[in-house]
Order: sequence, then C-alpha cells, then structure tokens
Amino acid sequence: MSKRTDRVNMLLRQELSQLIQRELKDPRLEGGMVSVTEVSATRDLNYATVYVSHLGTDDELGEVMAALRGSAGYLRNALRSRVHLRQIPVLKFEFDPSIERGARLTSVIENLQPPSADG
Repeated sequence: MSKRTDRVNMLLRQELSQLIQRELKDPRLEGGMVSVTEVSATRDLNYATVYVSHLGTDDELGEVMAALRGSAGYLRNALRSRVHLRQIPVLKFEFDPSIERGARLTSVIENLQPPSADG
C-alpha cells in the first residue's frame, strides 16, 4: 500500500470516528461503544472498508451494523466537507471482533488461578 493510501486511511478513520460519535443521532448506536478500528481504501480510492468494533450485546451488534450501513451515504457526504479529496470513497462497514476478543482473553487470563505451591 502506498504512503498516500495509508495517510488517506488514517484521515478517514479519524474523521469517521468523530462523525459517528458526535453527529449520528441514530438510537441504535446508543446501546454500546462503537469504535472505528481501521479503514482500508482501495488504491484508486473509489471504495473504503471501514472496520468497526462494538462493545455490547450480540443483539445490539446487528442493530449497530444496520445503523452504520444505513448511514453510509450520510457519512460519505459529511466527509466531503471535512476532507479535501477529489473523490470520497464509497463506504462499506464490517465488524472487527479484535477488541471484543481481546477483552474476552483478558478476562480469561485474570480468572486463571496460579498453581498452588503444595503441588
């Protein structure tokens, strides 16, 4: 991936994070914490996959993803006024389970009992 694409990915991640947290008023997004973990744009910047993480219940996850996918057009238009690119990529939202998996592993590790010295 080129340096330009990397910079665009980072810029889009920052701007989308702010837009989702501050400007989207969808009640389906209020149930848990939504984080943009990564953005991966194609080389030609026509499309970008936005990876999001959600801490909440599995039922809420479906609602959150539906809300984000439904807001993709709004978010793309909002990006037009915030970033100075010739073309704003079409946004596709995907769930990223890495934060959830990390929290689960941390919990498992914390609950492990050290072996007793008596053996």
